[in-house]
Amino acid sequence: MGKLASEPSLQPFIEQIDLVEIARRYAGQDFISADPISIPYRYTRKEDIEISGFCTALISWGNRRSILQSSSRWMNLMWDSPYEFVMEASEKDLNCLDSFVHRTFNGQDAKWLILRLRSIYQQEGLEACFSNALRSEEDFGQGLHRFRTSFLRGDHPGRSGKHLADPLKGSAAKRINMFLRWMVRNKDEGVDFGIWGSIPSRRLHLPLDVHSGNVARELGILTRKQNDWLSVKELTEKAADIYPEDPAFLDYAFFGLGVEGGQI
Repeated sequence: MGKLASEPSLQPFIEQIDLVEIARRYAGQDFISADPISIPYRYTRKEDIEISGFCTALISWGNRRSILQSSSRWMNLMWDSPYEFVMEASEKDLNCLDSFVHRTFNGQDAKWLILRLRSIYQQEGLEACFSNALRSEEDFGQGLHRFRTSFLRGDHPGRSGKHLADPLKGSAAKRINMFLRWMVRNKDEGVDFGIWGSIPSRRLHLPLDVHSGNVARELGILTRKQNDWLSVKELTEKAADIYPEDPAFLDYAFFGLGVEGGQI
């Protein structure tokens, strides 16, 4: 995003900014239509929301319009019924995914992901897969690493593993943190689904990307220069000082300030 377009710098006004109020301003229905979260909003069944959200989150890099187009196409290839497709698609049905591509994510990745999700839903479900990995006594990054290790269990295309971020290798894990925000945060705020009760909102980490990172630095909240896991931890700790029970909610404030700066 670069430096915020608004002038003068936000830095002198940091103490006057109510990040919780700004987050509330943006965390509403108007946020949904242009955001990748609009894809799982097409569905009402828990499993459809989970699967469409997970698939969409994993390809959420690049232009948001492009993300929406690609995810819509993926859902259409899955009969616009993600859970049914995951559990019942034949080999011929799966081969329809061969044509799918979004940036470096291709049909081979999509087919492997669907088969892995099938195995997970046959055993425990996606929520349990995450909650079992995110043990409360452990560092959140360690938990995400545990989830990744579990998800990649068994044979998988070597190229597909790169689509699941690993905080222990320094990744900010933006897409996984965004997906968890969708599933965990209370729907009363107007955007997220709040359909997973096994993970408390206070444990969520912010989905840091170049935009939110630049805004946080402009505000003097984030000091680390890289957009890596250490920055995620720093920003989440600062957010928890402000809103301890739900630090990830402040992600909407950083998004909103980016919009006001004319860049997002």
